[in-house]
Amino acid sequence: MSKPGSETSKISRRKFLGTGITVAGMSVAPGVSLINVAEARPLDQPVSSKQRWGILVDANKCSKGCTSCVDACFTENGLNRGDEQHSRPGQKAQWIRKIDLRDKSTGHEVSLPLFCQHCEHPPCTDVCPTGASFKRKDGLVLVDKHICIGCRYCMMACPYKARSFIHEELTHQFEYAPRGKGTVEGCTLCVHRVDQGRNPACVDACNAAGHKAMYFGDLKDSNSEVSKQLKMHSSKAIRADLELNPGIRYRGI
Repeated sequence: MSKPGSETSKISRRKFLGTGITVAGMSVAPGVSLINVAEARPLDQPVSSKQRWGILVDANKCSKGCTSCVDACFTENGLNRGDEQHSRPGQKAQWIRKIDLRDKSTGHEVSLPLFCQHCEHPPCTDVCPTGASFKRKDGLVLVDKHICIGCRYCMMACPYKARSFIHEELTHQFEYAPRGKGTVEGCTLCVHRVDQGRNPACVDACNAAGHKAMYFGDLKDSNSEVSKQLKMHSSKAIRADLELNPGIRYRGI
């Protein structure tokens, strides 16, 4: 495995960005369904605005104390490989986290995962001075590590506290999930999996654990399972008052 900063590492990250999340408009088009694995489109086809990927989280099915989705995210993206050294507590990157909510008036409690909401109008992209924070045509909000200068404006602008800043040197990275010291990162909805016609790792892990509390799919496809669920049952967007129109919806909160 190449070391961060090495020429091999730089080439690997360029290759990833060139085939998966480039900002120049030539990026792969995802093709995925909620349950069945869809056929991925050829890598030379651009992302289409005809699709918008999103997740519905059913808090009624989310088990308190369960961290299957968090563990799967960390494993899939190399966030818990045990070789990161942090000078201060709390510096470890966290792309997804479990939170517990309690209604003070009724005492009702729910547990749910919180991560990048992949907004239609993402404030993180508005404040980024270099364009490193950007939104693909299919709705995925990502960070180009090559041009991120670590100013952390996006972190301050995000109302969901969904991004992390990397303070320390990293080793043993995965080529499909490039990371780097001095840059900001956050949930990508497992863009490398989506572009291959697969579910995000958190969704598969939730299903494997038997909870089936997360539905992933194309929000613009009325026949997708996530769209059917949203039509049948009421759901909410966190901080709907901000009118960001997140791609992540919640039921039971």
